[in-house]
Amino acid sequence: MLLHLFWEMNLLEKLDVIIDNEKGVLVEKGTIIYDFLNKYNKLKSKIPVLLVKFNKRYYELTSSIEEAGVMNIVSLNDSVGFRTYVRTLQFILIKAVFDIYPEARVTIEHSISKALFGEIHMDSPLCQADIIKIKKRMTEIINKNIKINKVFMTKGEAENIFRSCNMQDKINILKYVNSEIVYLYELDGVYDFFYGYIAYSTGAMYLFDIMLHDSGFILRYPVGPNLDTLPDFAGNKKLDKIFKETEEWAKILDVAHVGSLNNKVLNGEITDIIRISEAFHEKKIANIADMISERRDVKLVLIAGPSSSGKTTFSKRLGVQMRVNGLIPVPISLDNYFLDRKHTPTDENGNFDFEALGALDLKLFNENLEGLLLGKEINIPDFNFITGERVWNGHKLKLPDNGVILVEGIHGLNDTLTQLIPAINKFKIYISALTQLNIDDHSRIATTDVRIIRRIVRDHLFRGYSGEDTLKMWSSIRRGEEKNIFVYQENADAMFNSTLVYELCVLKKCVFEVLDEIDMESPVYPEAFRLKCYLNFIKEVPLDLVPDNSILREFLGGSSFYKY
Repeated sequence: MLLHLFWEMNLLEKLDVIIDNEKGVLVEKGTIIYDFLNKYNKLKSKIPVLLVKFNKRYYELTSSIEEAGVMNIVSLNDSVGFRTYVRTLQFILIKAVFDIYPEARVTIEHSISKALFGEIHMDSPLCQADIIKIKKRMTEIINKNIKINKVFMTKGEAENIFRSCNMQDKINILKYVNSEIVYLYELDGVYDFFYGYIAYSTGAMYLFDIMLHDSGFILRYPVGPNLDTLPDFAGNKKLDKIFKETEEWAKILDVAHVGSLNNKVLNGEITDIIRISEAFHEKKIANIADMISERRDVKLVLIAGPSSSGKTTFSKRLGVQMRVNGLIPVPISLDNYFLDRKHTPTDENGNFDFEALGALDLKLFNENLEGLLLGKEINIPDFNFITGERVWNGHKLKLPDNGVILVEGIHGLNDTLTQLIPAINKFKIYISALTQLNIDDHSRIATTDVRIIRRIVRDHLFRGYSGEDTLKMWSSIRRGEEKNIFVYQENADAMFNSTLVYELCVLKKCVFEVLDEIDMESPVYPEAFRLKCYLNFIKEVPLDLVPDNSILREFLGGSSFYKY
């Protein structure tokens, strides 16, 4: 009888797990995922296993199996797996620097050309000899295949660890962690705090490079679709300059990290931060208007940037500054030059590709521009988005002597758009939200995240889309940006960074409410969860502190420029 009871209890501890659509196997409850995968030879692959997706949720390989279900391997070709690879590689870099230069401070700052830029702050400037040492040490750590441990402890214990390493940035952010129990990752005696998954061990980093770049380094890693090689690094000098300027500005305001920004909110300094940030935007816009005025042959200003950069508000504010300089901005919408729907090109899935350059009537657009520049009065078409056809409503336009045409659209930096217009008559502007606000020295807020959050809020408030709808569209939007915008950004005569250091404090409440509506079963839930994780650290700021001419108002409502 006792033997029978023992057998029944033991049977209850067995869980049926299906892995990668193969036949299910019985697994003892509490088995570590890594051990389970290793037993069934699932770790021996050219592209390393970084995580698993178990019952539609992601788990690190150090986690245990606590329920029956379906498990799928996650590697670099998954967006969450990709971020895990990059995050783990950063940890190995931090460990390597700590081993060689114990007093140095590493800052991971922003992405550039499918790689990461960061700096190593120490007594002497970073040089090529340092890079060689760091790469060698990173390679040693990877070759040893050292396990990375997830260690739970109290906030006080974590603070003591970071204090001993002089990591004040992490102590600052720990103040805003609600739980008294936190977890750190430990790699061969070095502890760190990350906001996302980490690989099981260092050996999963099968391909990387590190190179000297300006005052810091470039950390390179494989990016799909070809995961066997590192993508070429193409320096973006103009973009580098904007990032550097934004970094210096954050230092001046003392808001390089979320912890510092939160302190400004709590001590009442955020009002001044808002005023100064908006004034900085206005000054930059005025400088661009001055550049246009100084080039007397310029008659066409082209403004391009990725989704949710604030192009419309920027265009309006630029127009105001141009008027201050005695120029009359004459806006033309590219939307009116769409081909009739039946002539619109399609993408690889057979869907209309409205973001393709071929979706526009380039011949008519260039003829109209030429006519305006020659002083002629022209007929401007309108496009009926309901019928998908061009209509003529008697919309006539003539350029005044001191007039300058303003065109806003994703193809503005591509010279094919305005191929009949001489280069001397064109001025091209690239605008994007390039945030330099990081959670701490080692955990950055991706530049695209601010745009995602802006887009979610605007889509929810004014376009009738749920947060789930927007996140499902985002990968397609990104593909269009890679193809039609980013490849031309260095062609710009001027660049404008539309991010505002305080904006996540204002956007947080609205975006959190929208993200909370996304069900755990949704395919975009992991992305929603990731965004909420770091937004949790950010203190809220009331919307009424934002001026009505701010670019931020384009997404939150109440803009004096934007039509909803």
